[in-house]
Amino acid sequence: MYIELMKYLCLVYGEEQKIRAMDDDECMAFDASLRADGRCLASESLQPVGTATTVRVRGGNISVTDGPFAETKEALAGFYLIDAKDREEAVAIASRIPPARVGSIELRPVRDLVSTTGERRKVR
Repeated sequence: MYIELMKYLCLVYGEEQKIRAMDDDECMAFDASLRADGRCLASESLQPVGTATTVRVRGGNISVTDGPFAETKEALAGFYLIDAKDREEAVAIASRIPPARVGSIELRPVRDLVSTTGERRKVR
C-alpha cells in the first residue's frame, strides 16, 4: 500500500544561549534516526543570528543589511524538512526535535508550486 506523504518544514527557534548550550550529539542522533526512517529530506543548523544578512529588492534596487530583519528574543536556529503522512504525524516528529525543549518549532506544510499553465514543479 502506497501512502502519499506531505512535506513539512520544521523551523527551530530559540534563544541563542539556550540552543548553544544543547549537546550537538543529541541533535545529530535525532537527525540520524529521522533519516533512517526515511522522514528527513534535509536539515541544517544555522550560525548565530549575528552572522545573518538581510537582502531586499525594491524598485530594482538591492539593499543589503547586516543582521536579521526584526529584533526578537528567539531566533531561527535551524530547520528540518520532513515527510509525514499528515499534520498529526508531523507534530509528533516536531515534538521530538531536541531544541523543542528550550525553544519552539514552527511547523509549516510545504506548498507545491504550480505554473499558470497548471504544470507542477518536479522536485523528487
